[in-house]
Amino acid sequence: MANQNVKGFKRVFNAFFFSMAGFKATWQHEEAFRQELLISLAALPFAIWLGETTIEKILLIGCLVLVLITELLNSAIEAVVDRIGFEHNELSGRAKDIGSAAVFLSLLWTVVTWSLILL
Repeated sequence: MANQNVKGFKRVFNAFFFSMAGFKATWQHEEAFRQELLISLAALPFAIWLGETTIEKILLIGCLVLVLITELLNSAIEAVVDRIGFEHNELSGRAKDIGSAAVFLSLLWTVVTWSLILL
């Protein structure tokens, strides 16, 4: 846990390493994140090449990043719910389903954005 008394640059420095630990944990434990990251990395050169304007490039890349952010948040929700317990609970299931819906919506937004820009 982070030291709440740390301030200034040391706090930023610590936050960076906590974030890297979060990326590592997500990479190790979440197959969906690995798949979405690899697809995003493969799509990145196409976004740069196919986007005609800077705004189009930002939109094409931005929605890929949105998927990754949403997946990270969904994975965090799932980890917290699983920590509480693995037995069936309606609220736990609802939390996981809502997180999954958020990921789905970000993927749908990506498909719509890429389709509208490229077609």
